[in-house]
Amino acid sequence: MPAIRQNPDKPAHTAGTIPPMTEPSRIGAASSGARGPSRPGVDPKWWTLTAVCLGTFMLLLDLTIVNVALPDIQASLGASFSDVQWVVDAYSLTLAALLLTAGSLADLFGRRRLYLIGLVVFTAASALCGFAQSPFMLELSRGLQGVGGAIMFSVSLALVASAFRGAERGVAFGIWGSLVGVAVAIGPIIGGALVSGLSWRWIFFVNLPIGVVALALTRLKVVESRDEQATRPDWPGFVVFSAALACLVYALIEAGRSSFTAGVVVACFAAAAVLLTAFLLIEARSTHPMFDLRLFRVPTFVGGDIAAFGVSFSIFSMLLYLVLYLQNVLGYSALQTGVRLLLLSGAVLVASAVAGRLSAKVPIRALVGPGLALVGVGLLLMRGLTAASSWTHLVPGLIVAGVGIGFVNPPLASTAVGVVPPRRSGMASGINLTFRQVGIATGVALLGTLLANRLTTVVQSRTAGTPLAAHGDDIARALRNGSVNRLFATVPPQQRDLLDEIARGSFASGLNEILLLAAIVTIAAGILAFALIRSKDFVSPPQGG
Repeated sequence: MPAIRQNPDKPAHTAGTIPPMTEPSRIGAASSGARGPSRPGVDPKWWTLTAVCLGTFMLLLDLTIVNVALPDIQASLGASFSDVQWVVDAYSLTLAALLLTAGSLADLFGRRRLYLIGLVVFTAASALCGFAQSPFMLELSRGLQGVGGAIMFSVSLALVASAFRGAERGVAFGIWGSLVGVAVAIGPIIGGALVSGLSWRWIFFVNLPIGVVALALTRLKVVESRDEQATRPDWPGFVVFSAALACLVYALIEAGRSSFTAGVVVACFAAAAVLLTAFLLIEARSTHPMFDLRLFRVPTFVGGDIAAFGVSFSIFSMLLYLVLYLQNVLGYSALQTGVRLLLLSGAVLVASAVAGRLSAKVPIRALVGPGLALVGVGLLLMRGLTAASSWTHLVPGLIVAGVGIGFVNPPLASTAVGVVPPRRSGMASGINLTFRQVGIATGVALLGTLLANRLTTVVQSRTAGTPLAAHGDDIARALRNGSVNRLFATVPPQQRDLLDEIARGSFASGLNEILLLAAIVTIAAGILAFALIRSKDFVSPPQGG
């Protein structure tokens, strides 16, 4: 039986500004003095941390849990290859577009209030995702999830920073950071267990109880804080940036269905270029820009953003296509896939702990640059797939790439905010997070389009001169849409081994191509990050730097 899967300076606004430790503002009063006489029970600031951690856990779990469910979603909803890309990119697009604007609104109207709104939107959108009856409904619901996620991301650390002071702030951030690592590590396993044991819909329904508890805690226990000097968001910048990013991603995905020279694709690329140029002009002339372009005069800030984009464009975007390979081609279940991806997430956790200790002793660029290079090497090690390859071929690459991610992630956060005064740290971290999401959105779109085009070319080549020559287009389409198994019922039994070999070999060839591109981008990002990140740029130079 074939092995193909059988069962289908402060600017006027800074996003989520993190108050400096000694900030003498109403924020401090709201988060400490407003508590009144001490009384038995849990200190309210720990309730704040708990509420933020619950929301962050739900948010980050959803980032990693969805990948292993995509093949089942594809089969259940009859989704096309581009639909699967949009399930990921609808979320990344809205998250990237709204992140900085949401932080500005939180500074203006209250961080607790915006966090509550974000929780409501994200939880409700999760329910809509779970009840989706069509790919389009799921894509819209994922976009709404991105709106809620942007609000939560932009506010979470600012809420923690406003509640804690002195050494306790470092402890709180450490707890939050550890939770991030845990959520990323266990996401594939939880996702796989839910999909295999229940249904793909439960990867969204699982957010409902977590969201309700986080809402109750935030409503009852978290104290409001805001920036008294905040001004209105940069609405023109937000609209133009969102439109530019949407045009770019649409063009990249549409090119996979038609071609890079199709009229609508060329028009969207042109529109994206014009809109991005307009966005830069708007930001340069704005008194309260969404992206303060002066930050990009600092080489280390630029290096950190390049690193954020590079790691997201490469390995995090590639995860989608590795999951499709493991499930749709090699035939593993969602749970079996999640177990295998533990090699990656486990390596990330171990390397992150090592990097945390090394960051106090060595220059940050000595972690970020080589870390990205390791990710690139890991991607190269995954290449060389053939029709006869098993999942074990990916093992060395997954481990090496995981170590690279672990070296990059911990110091990358301090790179984003360490080169600016505390009052500008909100925008700095927001821009870095935006680069991460743009990296995922463009990576998923471009790599997927290249994979789809490669599949068509290789299938036609491999079927030429065989009894399956007339089925070339059908095989390529089925590979993209995860429905190769249906073809087995339409071909004679004696041709099924040939079909299996063509399907495996063609998908492997496509993966080899996009793994190479992802590796090149990552290694280039590592070289640039190593050259640009300088210890002298840090406001408070890191130890060892």
